[in-house]
Parts: sequence; structure tokens; C-alpha cells
Amino acid sequence: MNPIRQATARDADLVGDLVAALLGELYDPDYGEGRRQIYRAAAAELLPKADIYAAFLAATPSGEPVGLLTLSQCVSIYAGGPFGEINEFYVRPPARKLGLGRALIAAAADEAARRGWPIIEVGAPHLPLWQPTLDFYLRCGFTEIGPRLELTIEPGPA
Repeated sequence: MNPIRQATARDADLVGDLVAALLGELYDPDYGEGRRQIYRAAAAELLPKADIYAAFLAATPSGEPVGLLTLSQCVSIYAGGPFGEINEFYVRPPARKLGLGRALIAAAADEAARRGWPIIEVGAPHLPLWQPTLDFYLRCGFTEIGPRLELTIEPGPA
């Protein structure tokens, strides 16, 4: 059994739950849990947009879903047009030594090749706390290109 499969719209709740677990681990358990319904709704909206978005699920040999990688299309001149970006990437802690992370990265690379994307980018979490995550990406063939920052935009008047 292949441990990786592409998520469909029917998987929106599972995708949202795994994103909640990811953000709960990165920030605070209450943060991820408190936004679970928002993540489920966002997954339901994004999963049907197969032209610009894909999600892959990883399962244990017993079939338990324990991992997620989401991938979206970006565009830039430096990349020569469209390229991929990993938005969320998570494997539940008890399953982290099963090779599922590498399998998810391989699925993302296959999807990028299928779409003709020359690169995939990913933002690593804050260092030094998350140094093992950066080390994992480097072992998977990623190269460091610098930190990624975010600017939050407040909604304007409707």
C-alpha cells in the first residue's frame, strides 16, 4: 500500500484537522484547536482548485492518516513563471520516523515535475528551536535561500 495519496474535497475536515495540529505544535495547542473550523472551511474551499493547489496525505501501514503536505502555485520572474510552494507540512510526532515526510516531499516533487515547475520553495519555522526541521529539508535536497517574512493585511472596508 502506498502511504501517500492526493487529498480530495472529501478530505477537507481531515486536512483542516492536520493543519490545526501543525499550528498547535508550532504556536500553542489552543491556537490550532481554536481555529480548527476555519481550517476545515479553508480546506473545503481550496481542495477543488486543482489547477493551483494540491494536498497530499500520509498514512501509517495500518491506514491511520498522520501527515499532510499542501502545495500551491506561485509565479515569479526569477523562477521563470510558475513554481510550487509548500504551505503546510506536518507529520504527527509518533509517526515521524516512518519515512512519511520524505515520501510527502517526493509526492510534491512529482507533482511539481508534472506541472512543469522548476522549483519548490518552503518556509522553515523559527530557528534555533526548529533546527531539526531545517535539517530535514536540507537532507531532502532543499537549499537555504534566506528567511521568509510575512506582512499581515487587515481587511479593508467592504
